[in-house]
Amino acid sequence: MQHGKYRFIVGFLVVPMALYVIFVIWPFIQSIYYSFTDWTGLSPDFKMVGFDNYTKMLDDDIFWKSLQHSVLLAVLLPLVTLGLALFFAFMLNVGGRRRKGPPVTGVRGSGFYKIAYFFPQVLSIAIVAILFQFAFDPAQGMINGTLKAVGFDDVPNWLGDPQLALWVIMAVLVWCTTGFFVVLFSAGMASIPKDFYEAALLDGASRFTTFFRITLPLLWDTVQSGWVYMGILALGAEGFAIVHIMSVGPGGPDYSTTVLPLYVYQAAFRDGQAGYATTIGVALLIVTLAFAAIVMRVGRRERLEF
Repeated sequence: MQHGKYRFIVGFLVVPMALYVIFVIWPFIQSIYYSFTDWTGLSPDFKMVGFDNYTKMLDDDIFWKSLQHSVLLAVLLPLVTLGLALFFAFMLNVGGRRRKGPPVTGVRGSGFYKIAYFFPQVLSIAIVAILFQFAFDPAQGMINGTLKAVGFDDVPNWLGDPQLALWVIMAVLVWCTTGFFVVLFSAGMASIPKDFYEAALLDGASRFTTFFRITLPLLWDTVQSGWVYMGILALGAEGFAIVHIMSVGPGGPDYSTTVLPLYVYQAAFRDGQAGYATTIGVALLIVTLAFAAIVMRVGRRERLEF
């Protein structure tokens, strides 16, 4: 059984590892290299400038605003999204109780609700952003139109107010991502033996107690993975796409919605400062790795099996 084992393993790993190095690791190395240059992105000519780009970044007020907004999204968005998803998944799987039949079951119509919650995942993030951009239009949008219809004359300019714009965008991100985690957590809860809940209910435990004493501990690995995944989405493609489409400018007003991925895009393709853009990209890489490491470290606990 041991004969040729390592040749067999290497034969399977060499191709995927080569692809990973070429298409993942090498672009990271290139980005770090270009961050020490004055490359414009429009010409093959550039020269080394040392740490000038990093010094410029540390003195850039827009960078610090973007970093603040990205960190805010990475912290609050997973907290709200996963909290709502856990609540909905719990209600859909073990939140109901019947006088006849199983004592532990989901609420009535749970199958329909799962489909309804998952529906936003069918839509592209670009389509979601465009739809909500029209919905939040201050003059002709559905939301302000509804508010005026019920008697509110002084309606806000949702995406034009620096105090509201980022929160509106965050609410849209919560709406379009919660359904995925509802389905994910529902699959995890379905694997937890119902005997645990039945025994707890017989002992007089409330729904609140069963959630924190049974569901959450046995689902913790899934929650932790979802937290990292949601944070990376907020720091990456999802955060960039929805801010770029929905916000004024984009990134406004007054840089109130600018996030790091958007600032990288603007520096590279709008301002022709590809070297400086890769410097911001390196900072984004560090923030993302630090976020994942902190979540994995803080959320580490003894693994529970059943």
